[in-house]
Amino acid sequence: MFTTLITPEQLQQLQQLQASAIPLAVFDCTFDLMNPAAGAQQFAQCHVAGARHADLDHHLSHHPHTALADDRPASAGRHPLPSHSTFAAWLGSQGVGNGTQVVVYDRNGMNYCGRLWWMLKWCGHEAVAVLDGGLAAWQAAQGAVESGNSPAAEPARFELGEPLATLTDTATVLAGLGQASQTVLDARGAPRYRGEVEPLDPIAGHIPGALNRPFSDNLGPDGRFKPAAQLQAEFSALLAGRNPASVVHQCGSGVSAVPNLLAMELAGLGRQALYAGSWSEWSRTPGLPVEKG
Repeated sequence: MFTTLITPEQLQQLQQLQASAIPLAVFDCTFDLMNPAAGAQQFAQCHVAGARHADLDHHLSHHPHTALADDRPASAGRHPLPSHSTFAAWLGSQGVGNGTQVVVYDRNGMNYCGRLWWMLKWCGHEAVAVLDGGLAAWQAAQGAVESGNSPAAEPARFELGEPLATLTDTATVLAGLGQASQTVLDARGAPRYRGEVEPLDPIAGHIPGALNRPFSDNLGPDGRFKPAAQLQAEFSALLAGRNPASVVHQCGSGVSAVPNLLAMELAGLGRQALYAGSWSEWSRTPGLPVEKG
């Protein structure tokens, strides 16, 4: 079972075993915030052979056209999580059952695919891994690719399990401000964190007391996650004695926070909570404190 990262070579081996032994589902989560249609277009042009497309707006967020009747989102913000039941129904429609090994990737520095990785953990499914280095690493390893749209999947039944990931909300984060039991970690770029620019949300700045680690800092020059020992050293320096278990991960809308969450797990520091509403929810909630600098 692969639960954090998988190399291109390991995925190639899984593909060879798929027909005889291991149910496998591969998802391309490529997306572009400024051009939401681009992800599907890029997928159609080239993707890992056998992969299916998972769209951030339509599949990995609450969307009125894909949600079950009378279903409510599980979080707020620009990319609210779908309910467990809506997400489970979509997984089943994509051929994902409880015994399926899922592999996720993108072309975006493993940013958007982390969302699907986390959501599966949130639904109790541990057998999901991120393709380290994304599509570029796969192609460099001579992995098979193809073009076109997602093929029809053989429906499966996905049963929700006990959550293996923790979702937190605005009220909980607000109550924890200034407490040693909570360390907010902001994954946005430094200019947005400092409040110098804000291209997406109504107010610039950050949650008071939050530390900053841009999600891209987790990758080496080769586009893959840094070694575990290096990640551990970097996060330990950033936390400066704070308990890793106290960390609450956030970003703009609960997506790019996940690479930090995954990196801390790779570093042996545990799996912390995600504030999915993140800055997009915090900045739209009247009366909440904001810090700059």
